Amino acid sequence: METLAPPIASTARVVSVSKQTSIPVYLYATVLASISIMVGLVWDISWHTSIGRDGLLSPPHLAIYFGGVLAGIFSGIRVLKISFFGTQEEQQESIKFWGVFRGSLGALFCIWGAFAMLTSAPFDDWWHNTYGLDVTILSPPHTVLLLGMITIQFGAIVTVLSVKNRMVSQGVYDDQYKKILGICFALASGFVLTMLFTIASEYLGRHDMHKTTFYIVSSLIFPLLLVAFSRAAPGKWGASSAALVYTLFLALMVWILPLFSAEPLLGPVLNPITNFQAFEFPLLLLIPAVGIDLITQKYSEKNSWLLSLVYAGVFLLVFITVQWPFGDFLMSESARNWFFGTESWYFGSSPDWEYRYAYADWMVSNGTDLLKGLAIALLIGFISSRVSIRWSQWMQNVMR
Repeated sequence: METLAPPIASTARVVSVSKQTSIPVYLYATVLASISIMVGLVWDISWHTSIGRDGLLSPPHLAIYFGGVLAGIFSGIRVLKISFFGTQEEQQESIKFWGVFRGSLGALFCIWGAFAMLTSAPFDDWWHNTYGLDVTILSPPHTVLLLGMITIQFGAIVTVLSVKNRMVSQGVYDDQYKKILGICFALASGFVLTMLFTIASEYLGRHDMHKTTFYIVSSLIFPLLLVAFSRAAPGKWGASSAALVYTLFLALMVWILPLFSAEPLLGPVLNPITNFQAFEFPLLLLIPAVGIDLITQKYSEKNSWLLSLVYAGVFLLVFITVQWPFGDFLMSESARNWFFGTESWYFGSSPDWEYRYAYADWMVSNGTDLLKGLAIALLIGFISSRVSIRWSQWMQNVMR
């Protein structure tokens, strides 16, 4: 029996689908940009803790700006290509803006983020020259910079999900694509998690782990991200993979930075040091993240309001169960080593402070204050989880 050749239209459709579903190069560029941005950010915090004043083109700043430029250039090229040389299918799958340009939503986020980051650079330099060393992470120029960083990282997440959703709709989402996009999503979401932790780190240090403020802030930030990642990820372990990337990255920065020499260039120097001081050791987010993923796998179709309460309750219960005693451990002599990095200390703070490795009474919530604070944390976690479920529904359907 003679085998007939496939119709021309069918062949054209296969070629068209193949072109549509290829993973764009700028996706890899934005993920690499996220890595560069986070290395630069944590390095910059360590720089301020260890050396003090830095210049506009200090090494950590260059790593941050490289990430912004990389994401902006590759996303910009993608937008220009689709706008003026794209196929009809590519233009239909894109968003039109400013009446001329077309591009994916993820690429637009990266471009806007790059503009914000580069705008913050001269602003930050002027701020330091006028007001001196920052005393907080959220100074005005740093706020602009951080918003740009988050926008780029969110653009990477949106890009991964839009590619994945188009592949699923076209029936070409195979194991190879699932693995690649799963890794890209884990990296992008893990760095968003790391970024939000860094922004809120003034409330999430080891001296805060016995205060209800610590758990209130945690319940605001982490369920919002972990629940959404769990429900929208290409694989079954979205929250766990993001938490794993967060844990490994911060741990590596704790272990690597102190290997390099550094000395303070500003006074007063109350704590003479000779090497970079480590940033915070990662929180034990991986454990509640696994719990969130298990809930998603078993009960994702249940009532959203009830499910939000379950997410919030499990997160808070598991997190306080592991993090509260871990705070005691970080204060102990057993944690004063290179692995946990608790010996790192700001050069302008006295190394003999009586509470350097101990909790003062005002650092500990107990009794009625503890119960009231945890109730507030549960309520905030419930609201955060409900918003996250709604957000994940959007991410599961984004196609552009």
